[in-house]
Amino acid sequence: MMNEPIKTYKTYEIVVVPFPFTDREKSKNRPALILSSELFNEKNGKSIMAMITSNTGKELWPNDMAIKDLEPTGLIESSLIRFKIFTIDHLLIKTRIGFLHHEDKKAVQVKLKEILNI
Repeated sequence: MMNEPIKTYKTYEIVVVPFPFTDREKSKNRPALILSSELFNEKNGKSIMAMITSNTGKELWPNDMAIKDLEPTGLIESSLIRFKIFTIDHLLIKTRIGFLHHEDKKAVQVKLKEILNI
């Protein structure tokens, strides 16, 4: 039996992961943004991510950030990065769908510095 190569993910890639519902035993596949470095991801077999939501009109969080350039993301509708940060094992990642444009990457960096006080 051959070992499968370890998948590595890069910062600012957008992937699809299962999000659990808090009131049910089911989950739903949703996009997420990888925040951690490729080195961290490779060493740990896990990535630190932020949630992405298309819920752009209601129940906004104070630090939600609109994605300006959807084309490279693989997302099909206007979306927000919601800084609901979590860590997930790479075995649970369903697929890669895209990545953030350079200007959106810079905006995420600014927002993370503000949120994490770094």
